[in-house]
Amino acid sequence: MKHLLTLCLFALACTAQAQAVMQFETDSHDFGNVPEGTMATHEFRFKNTGNQPVVIANVQASCGCTTPDWTKTPVLPGKSGIIKAMYSSAGRPGVFNKTVTVTSNAAEPSKVLTIKGAVLTKAEIKPTLTAAQLAKSPHLVLDKTSYDFGKMEAGQQPVARFTVKNTGKSALVLGALAAGCYCVGYKTPPAPIAPGQSAVIELLYSQRQLGQVSDAVTISSNDVSGDAKIALKATIVRDLVGNSMVKESGTAVPFK
Repeated sequence: MKHLLTLCLFALACTAQAQAVMQFETDSHDFGNVPEGTMATHEFRFKNTGNQPVVIANVQASCGCTTPDWTKTPVLPGKSGIIKAMYSSAGRPGVFNKTVTVTSNAAEPSKVLTIKGAVLTKAEIKPTLTAAQLAKSPHLVLDKTSYDFGKMEAGQQPVARFTVKNTGKSALVLGALAAGCYCVGYKTPPAPIAPGQSAVIELLYSQRQLGQVSDAVTISSNDVSGDAKIALKATIVRDLVGNSMVKESGTAVPFK
């Protein structure tokens, strides 16, 4: 009986010691000054110093302005993983302090990570840069500054394609789109553009106002010289089929 009790206690001790442990290099990050329009991104790295795999169930940001990502596969003992926090600074000048909460099977089941910084407008940040820093900054050049869709049906979402070239000395990061109509968006999120390289961006246009329209769109980026401006134009009709009718002998018939 005494031997059985000893085995049970030993088994309980082994079970209690079998756990995953997330050891972070740091649990906070200060971005410092961030140019408005950029996506401030930081990776929190951790190592599993326990003896069981770490499984991350969820990572929740404290606001919609912060997008989290994380290692989705189990992190084995002795291996490392990441928690990525991405803060969208577009339209959010001023100081920020946000958190992401990591939920897992680790010994500390809920871990809070913090990011902070100050978003500066380009008018604020440009005077703080040295001539050398300005020379090394990215520079956005568009192949055109307007796009005319011609005649389009209300409710359609046609795509306008623009070629963006980075003529600067560091990676160009495109940020949010701003338009008074709230009718413009990226078809797919643009990736950073390396110095000297070009990329095609596709913009979805979902204007529903009938008639001739023209919408001014601002493309924010980390180009300190200013944001890019484009104009999207179209003639919006209710029904393209109805508008393709012509009168023939007093009867409306479609083109053949």
